[in-house]
Amino acid sequence: MGEGQTKIVLTADGSHSVRSSRFGVDYHSVHGAVQESQHVFIKMGLQFFLEKNPAQLRILEMGFGTGLNALLVSLIAERRPDIQFFYQSFEQYPLSSEVIDGLNYPAVLQVPPSKLESLHEAKWEEPTMLSDNFSFAKYQTEFPRKSTALIAEEWADIIFYDAFAPASQPELWGPEAMKECYRLLSDGGQLVTYCAKGQFKRDLKSVGFRVECPAGPPGKREMTRGLKD
Repeated sequence: MGEGQTKIVLTADGSHSVRSSRFGVDYHSVHGAVQESQHVFIKMGLQFFLEKNPAQLRILEMGFGTGLNALLVSLIAERRPDIQFFYQSFEQYPLSSEVIDGLNYPAVLQVPPSKLESLHEAKWEEPTMLSDNFSFAKYQTEFPRKSTALIAEEWADIIFYDAFAPASQPELWGPEAMKECYRLLSDGGQLVTYCAKGQFKRDLKSVGFRVECPAGPPGKREMTRGLKD
């Protein structure tokens, strides 16, 4: 992340986002960072699997960013000791410690700051057990070019696709990237994302996904879910 003008911004639900100087866009919706993540990735994605009471859940995230999605899942893991959570995330441009220290997610979610700090302080490229049932790993490398060497085929039950929008990172939204996502998902797995662009949905279908368009978070009419049947 380009350091000079990367800064924290306040969104409408009172939670922070970050404005990227490298890409010139915000990490989250201006209508609310926390409510967007909770709707797109938790309610419309993870909840489906939680209701099945699995012995384990394997989550792959494209775009670690502020750590908000990983934080939300780690808090769910605390409430679901019956499930082993395995969380792996890609982030090519990590945020500076100054930006991370200013994020207000712990206050908004009413949890100790250490919950967010532990995610950002975890070593890169090295899986870490952050609790008895939450394994976490993050990779500072390119997706999808490097993911084949790091993540096994059909490893993920769900993919949180949270890269910057297609206009900013087109290489992460085309057929090559979606083909890799399809390879990484287990049968019955899902990809969820805030993006609802027509070309993106056509690319999902072209590599084998069945596409659904659930209602989006506040400020967005719809989002996208890709299913590997």
